[in-house]
Amino acid sequence: MPTNVRSSCRSQIVAWAVASLFVLGFFFPLVGAVTGPILGVWLVGTQKLRRGFLWMVATTLLFTLPATLRSFSATVLAHGPGQTLNFVAAVLLAVLLSVLPFTFHRLISPHLPGFASTLPFPLATVALPALFLALHRGPATGNGHSAFLICWFAAIVVWMWNQEFRGTTVVFGAGLVLAVGLSLVPQFNGAMWSQSTGTIFGYMCLGAVLLLGAWAPFHAGKRQTWAERSATVALLQSPFSGNPLHVVTEDSREWLVSGDGERFPIRDGIPAFTGLDDLTGDNGKYNRLYDVIGGFYDDIQRVFCALKGFDRQAYFLSYMSLLEAKPGDRVLETSVGTGLNYKYLPRGVQLSGLDLSAEMLAACKANLKRWRMDADLFLGNAESLPFADSSFDVVFHVGGINFFNDRAKAIREMIRVAKPGSLLLIADETEKHVKEVYEKSLSGLYKDRKQPVSPPIDLVPPEMQEVHLEQMRYGDWYALTFRKPALPADQFPASASLATAEALSL
Repeated sequence: MPTNVRSSCRSQIVAWAVASLFVLGFFFPLVGAVTGPILGVWLVGTQKLRRGFLWMVATTLLFTLPATLRSFSATVLAHGPGQTLNFVAAVLLAVLLSVLPFTFHRLISPHLPGFASTLPFPLATVALPALFLALHRGPATGNGHSAFLICWFAAIVVWMWNQEFRGTTVVFGAGLVLAVGLSLVPQFNGAMWSQSTGTIFGYMCLGAVLLLGAWAPFHAGKRQTWAERSATVALLQSPFSGNPLHVVTEDSREWLVSGDGERFPIRDGIPAFTGLDDLTGDNGKYNRLYDVIGGFYDDIQRVFCALKGFDRQAYFLSYMSLLEAKPGDRVLETSVGTGLNYKYLPRGVQLSGLDLSAEMLAACKANLKRWRMDADLFLGNAESLPFADSSFDVVFHVGGINFFNDRAKAIREMIRVAKPGSLLLIADETEKHVKEVYEKSLSGLYKDRKQPVSPPIDLVPPEMQEVHLEQMRYGDWYALTFRKPALPADQFPASASLATAEALSL
């Protein structure tokens, strides 16, 4: 029977109410003063440093364009065209001062523990104008505390979101709601914060920014080298020749090298096994999509589930519960993406994950750090896995196989690296989901498909046992499981029957 994940009307109403607030923020400045920083902190946190900076500059220029054009017209009328360069310079400086706090937050906050990671953004928001005014021998403004509280609140909201509102995170947010409210009350501002007090506060924030900037790079923590992962390295082989690999260190960089001289770099702790042919055809087309959305892939899914009103955790468990993972098992997920499925595996398993998108793997690393989990991650093609035969107790794939260049080869590779007797899982979207969601939102990528999506049950080799195809929520997903025989096919008794496929009609 299809697995049904029930919807929650109350959760759906809350989600739509919150989403409406953010939409109103684009039209009402008082609301936007709070929702704007929240969106900014979230955006830069999902991107690499340079890309996040450029996105924030572009976004700031776009949303301030009407006011900028009005100011430009007034300036030209009052002072003549000769002030154009000065006006442009002033606009760029204003944009820079508004964007740099977000960039500083993206640079520093990942190195800070827990709640302390919310501080870089509000500190920099106050410190940078204070530094600018100090260089120009001007007094700091007296409303720095308002900017600090609003920006701190924004950083905390994003922190709570990333923590999935677990534990006491909501308490911190609730306390700052009151603080932000007080910061917007003129009587409170005038009674408590004079210009001299604002100057002192600005310099205090500037000092804190300098201290964090100097301290954070040394607090990154020691990362385990691949030379120390001998058990995992023993499982690796070249995806092209099948030769075993070993670790070589050159100029403080690690490489995986075969006896024939094949070299695979290790970048940011992730071995790269991609070749020129791996990013051709559909693999290359959809990989470019993931490189764009990888940083906020999880958030898109969370918002989509919230607006639909169904239990996201129950949805994951509906297919992850089909696996037979137990503590101590070596588990491999191909097309691991951002690692969301790892949370639903038993603690104590040894995790490995492979994906073709470097951006998705970067998001996976961030998630693992947030969840205090560890996994060996690899950049490579699921159609040519860099692992020796029979290396893993559990092998599974969720999402992506529908649009592989060679689905049959990817399935054979999963079977090859699984130990005899292992149960394998493949889950992905049905044609209904692709048509109703992907073709409507990303029509350029999906409208010219050569054939409709279908579960690859016909690609499972006939010697596999216990083949079972299950339709998941509302027919939008399928889950295909099958077992690798414990013995080679030629060693089965003559009376033993091979698996029969129990398939639900999709």
